[in-house]
This record gives sequence, structure tokens and C-alpha cells, in this order.
Amino acid sequence: MMKNCFNTNRRKLRFLVLFSLLSLTFSVKAQWNFRTGYFGIQIDKRGYITSMKNITVSPEREFSPAGKPSPLMLLYDGVKKVYYEPAKASFDKSGNVFTLHYTNGSIARVVLEQDKKYFRLTLQSLSPRKNIEGIQWGPYHTNITNLLGEIIGVARDTSEAVNFAIGMLALNDNTLGGTSTTIGDAAPFQYIIHTPDAKRFPLPAHLHEGQVFSLGGNGISDVAFYAHKEPWYRIMYGNAAEVDKEGRISISYHSRDRTTEREVFFSLIPHMAANIPNHLMVQPLPGVDFIGSSVALWGSPDSIALMDVMQEIVLKEKLPYPTVNNKWVKDPAAYVPDVLTSGGLYDSTIAYAARLGFKAISLYDMGFLRADRGNGGYLDGRGYEKKPIKLTSGNLSHKSFSVQAARHGLLIGRTPITNALAPGTLDASPVPSDSLWYQQKRLLTKNIGPNDTLIYVNDPKYLEEIGSWEGHCQNLNMIKIGKELIYYLGVSDRAPYRLLNVQRGYWKTTPGTHKAGDTIYKLQVTVNYGYDGLIPNMQLQDEIAAHYADICRLNGLAYYDFDGQEFLFNNGHGYYSTKRFFRKMFERASQQGVSYIRFTGATLSEGSWHYQSIWNVGGGKNLYDADTREWGSATSQGKDLRDVTYANFFPAGMGGNFPIKANSTVEQYEHIQAVSVGIGSTYSLTLNQKDVESCSQKEAIFHVIRTWENARAANAFPRWVKKLLTDPAQSFRLEAKDDNTWKLYSAKSKGAAYQLVTELKRAEGY
Repeated sequence: MMKNCFNTNRRKLRFLVLFSLLSLTFSVKAQWNFRTGYFGIQIDKRGYITSMKNITVSPEREFSPAGKPSPLMLLYDGVKKVYYEPAKASFDKSGNVFTLHYTNGSIARVVLEQDKKYFRLTLQSLSPRKNIEGIQWGPYHTNITNLLGEIIGVARDTSEAVNFAIGMLALNDNTLGGTSTTIGDAAPFQYIIHTPDAKRFPLPAHLHEGQVFSLGGNGISDVAFYAHKEPWYRIMYGNAAEVDKEGRISISYHSRDRTTEREVFFSLIPHMAANIPNHLMVQPLPGVDFIGSSVALWGSPDSIALMDVMQEIVLKEKLPYPTVNNKWVKDPAAYVPDVLTSGGLYDSTIAYAARLGFKAISLYDMGFLRADRGNGGYLDGRGYEKKPIKLTSGNLSHKSFSVQAARHGLLIGRTPITNALAPGTLDASPVPSDSLWYQQKRLLTKNIGPNDTLIYVNDPKYLEEIGSWEGHCQNLNMIKIGKELIYYLGVSDRAPYRLLNVQRGYWKTTPGTHKAGDTIYKLQVTVNYGYDGLIPNMQLQDEIAAHYADICRLNGLAYYDFDGQEFLFNNGHGYYSTKRFFRKMFERASQQGVSYIRFTGATLSEGSWHYQSIWNVGGGKNLYDADTREWGSATSQGKDLRDVTYANFFPAGMGGNFPIKANSTVEQYEHIQAVSVGIGSTYSLTLNQKDVESCSQKEAIFHVIRTWENARAANAFPRWVKKLLTDPAQSFRLEAKDDNTWKLYSAKSKGAAYQLVTELKRAEGY
């Protein structure tokens, strides 16, 4: 009995050991580990990321929050407005393919490739895909609570103790920063509550992380939007990164099926009465689908993320890579201010810019440049007979002035209203294009002649909505029938439905005869205040983008300040529309020998991040007040835009600012340059020739600015020095020892003696 009992127990033990080994084997196969040089992730048998680690430290640091795994990819049902999550996953190592099974019965194949510095995720196939409007990468949840980069999708801990960032970049145009639920593919412009440091900036008791607030002001003045100087009010220019109630940052990208017509209820600023949403039809775009959507997922020490990891992704994946001074425009050593003209006289403008070491001149005082394909790209006539550039020695065309500027390595440029088709231009009036985009499409139910103002429609739905979402400007409330623009305001509340307050032949179009059954297009428009315009459909917008490239080639321009840049969202395709616009412009320019177009604009988005060099929006004491030494003394605009740009690895902007006038001093510009280098910012230096020549310290100011810019271009400022330069209590002085060496001095307070801080040297490769 004892022997049999022993044998029985031994068999049980053998079974338990075998079962344990099988369980361990199953457990190992039920999760998969992937590593780059800096970053490790683990994906479980359901298709969730359960671990994200910094593998450069020991012990490896975990960034996946406990109990909050991240779906590798979600499906979005556009009919039910719900997400479907993965329920089961398998991995084929031979093809690097995950097969994900979803709760709705769909099966996706996702390729995961490991590079030295990032993971490449690509959707290979999805079936069945009934009602699946989009797919979403993530959200990938982190326990990082410091800086959120909501434009490009990055979670950053910039502290010396942690020093790590996790982020994504889209690898094709139809993959956008943000979530599939983003209406119109452009996230709401709003404030959220988020403190970057709970110890230094603890939240007041009545606020919590992630809480949403409207912008300030009346919804019309863009300066008044910026209404909170408190550090925990974080303005949002996207939603590729978001925070939960604990302040933890998650990142997402998504892709949408754009092949079918949709309707969205869109406003970029939906919380404000002046900008409530409008119903907008979204144009179908054949061939633009989510299959093939691809992202780079990366993690690395934050201090090297931009130049070591993100730059490599951009280069390897052949993403847009504009350069200045032969350096990537995102390289902080390539940040450089521009000249902003004032006063309308340009005798010395080129000489000023060259002496300062700047690279571009914005002819801002020449007013708006309107997209008009009717001029063929010639701003001054086909023989350059117009001479709008005023010089004492004789006026010049843009072309002639650009030739003079180019001799000094300088670009010149203008301020367009992006894709707005203004009255009197080829595509707007007096003969409007058939490629204008619209909010709604209806039918005329009764014949009308040229003088009739009783216009009957088959369906009044949404026709009471005024203008576009932005400002709801009554003077832009119009329809198009055939080749006629017609103003109206309101629609009758009972059948037969007719438009009210009708004006025929609007914008000098020709009143015509129209038959019952003709199509009525309620046009999508811009905003007034001098920005009046119609929105093109996507194909015409492509032509406008090409037109801007033609302007550069024909007139010598290579700089644009795209005012009204948000109008690129007005067709309902959001960041995709923006990417497509700038890709078309850059590709056309490259084909014609224009290698680089430097541009700033009214906004910054995931759609423009790769192409856009700078963001010198606004100006004066709203952006940076050199007298009080603070980011925005008049409003919070400076603080808000600094926080957005810094978190998203983009140069901060100090606006059109710091005009040299009779009473300007060297000390002011030593401070301006120190802050610019320290925080990583650019600005547009306002120069009025009369004012500059009245300044007794002009020569010394020019010398100071050039000294700092030479050292910046040499990448001579290490990280610890940049941090020091942002201290507003200190004053700094920089002296060139030779072309490769500079001495930095500081004064701890006003009136104190300057002491040597360190000697700076040109970095290798710069």
C-alpha cells in the first residue's frame, strides 16, 4: 500500500510539473516582447501592450500604468459611433504579422517591424469591414505626467531623474494625430487642466486633471482667446496626446476611410457662441483609405529624442525634411529669426537682414497676397512691369528684389490667406468655379429668372445656419446656382420653403435663369474682416497649392506667412487636408527647382508640423514682453504658445516683435537673444527703416544679435546653459573670442557686475 501510494503521489507530482511547464510555455507564447535600442514593449494574447520600458537604465523603468493596458489598434464604427477592441491576438514571427480578432468579428493583420530606434506598425488588411469608418493606433497609455505633445503625440518626462519620452509619428498622409472620434479631423481648440509639475504647481481644489474649459474672449478676437496665465491651464492645438484624471498622458493616431461622403457637425472652437458648429458635407476622396495606415512608435531618453530618434524616423521613412543652413528646421541650432518689414520703404532691408545673420524677409507691410490663379503666378505682370517694392533709388518688382536678396543668401516672402478664394479672383467671381466646396446641397423647386428673389428649396434642413463655423459672418452666407452667387439670410419655417433676404448676383456675378431641379449649393466660406473667401474642393485646393509654388518660382519668393491657415480644415478633412496642401506645394516647388519654402502661419497642426519651419504668430506684449521679461504680459498667448511648441519639439515663437526704435538699447537685445536661444524660439524682428536709423545704438544692437545667432548656428550652447538662459532674473552677455569660441557672462541682478559663466565652443558637425 505504501509503495502504491508513493507511486501514485509521484505520478501526481510528475503531472503537476508537466502541467506547470506547459502553462509556462503557453504563458510565454501568449505574450511577445520587442525592443529597440532604447525602448521595450510587451504585447499580450489579447492584442494589448502591457509593458513599455526604458531599457537604457537598470532596473528597467516601466511606463505602462498598472491595470491600464493599451490596445495595439482599435476599430471605429462610424454608424454606431463606438470602438471595437481586440479580443485575441496571434503573432507570425516569419512575417512579423499580428492577427487581431475583434469583438465585432473583424480580423486585422498588423505588421510590426523593429528598427534600431523605433517600431513600425502597418495595417495590412481588415475583414470584414462593414461600418468600420476608421482605425486607431492606441491610445497608448503611459504613467508620464509631465509634458504632453498634443500635436505630434508624445508623452515627455523632462526631469533629470526620469528623462524619457514616448511618442508616435505618422508614416503616411492619411494617418493623423488624434482619435477616430475627432469631428472633422481637427481637434477642438480649447483649454484643459494639466499641471506639468504637481509639486511646483499644485492644482486648486476646484479643478481636476483633464477638465475642459473654453477659450477666452468673444470668440472673434484671436488675441482674446488666450485668457489663463496659470501654469495648469494648458491650451490644446490637437488631441494626439491627452490626459486622464490622474494627469497620465496617452497618445493616439488614427486613419479614416475617405472614399465615401460623410456629414460632420464641425467647429474648431465648438465651446464658444460665436463659433458654434455647422453641418458640413465632407467630400469623398477615391483611393484614400485606412488600409496601409502606418505609424512609428518610439521611446528614448527625452534629451536625445528629437535629434537622435525623431530625425532618424523622418529620414528613414522619407518624411518631409526641410532644411535651413543645411540643417533640419527642427534642429534647435537651425532656429533663426526673420525680418518683418514696416514703413513701406526697403532701401536698407536686405542689408539689415544680412548683417543680422537672418535668412528671410517678410514683406508684411505689403498686405495680403490672395490666391488668384488668373494671374498665372505672376505677381507683377508677365513682364514684371509692376514695381511695388519701394526704394529711393527706384522701385522694383518682387523678382528684381528677390534677386538682390539672394545675393546675400536671403529669402523674401508675403502673407497669403492660405486657400481662401477672395471676391474678384479667378475661382470666386465674377465667374465662380464649379470646384467650390459646400456645406449642403439642395434642389430648386421653382423656375427663377434673373430678377426673381423668391427662391424655393426642396428641404430647409440646416439652411438656417449662417456662414461657416468661424464667426458665422452674415455677409458670407451665400449659395451657388450654376455660375451665380446669391446671398440669403434665413429660410422660411413652413412649406413651401424659400430663402429669405435674397440678393441676386452677389460678388458681381451675373444673375441668371435657373430651372426647377437645378442644384443649390450652400457654400462653405471663410470669415470676414478682410479674409472673405470661398473654400475650394480638394482638387481645386491642390491647384491652389501648386499656384503658391508657381509664385515662388516666377517671383523669387521662398517664404510665406499663411494667415487663415485654419481654413484648410473647412472642407471637413482636417489635418489630412493640411498635409495634402503642403505636400502638393512642396512637391510642385521641388519639381520647379525651389528647394525650400520657409513658412509660418496662423496655426500649427499635425498636418503642418513636418513642413512648417516656424510659428511667429501675433506679436508685441501678447507674446514676449522684453521689458517685464515674461511670456505674455498683456495676455497669456506667449505662455500658451510656448507650452504648446516646446512640448511638441517645435521652435517657440515670440511673434512679430522687438522693433528697433530710437530708444532701443543693447541690453534689451542681449536679453531677447538669451531667451530665444535658451527656450528654443524664433521671432520676426520688426524693422522700420526710419526708426532703425534713429537709434543711436543701432550698430551695437546689430552686432549683439549677430553674435548670438552665430553661436546658436554653431550649436555652441549645451543643455545646462540653455536652462540657465531662461532665468528672467539674470542678464547675460555674449562675446565672440573667434569664429568658433564665445564667452558667456551673467549678472545675477539688475546693476550687478557681469561674471564669466563659461566658454562656449562650436559643436562638431556645425
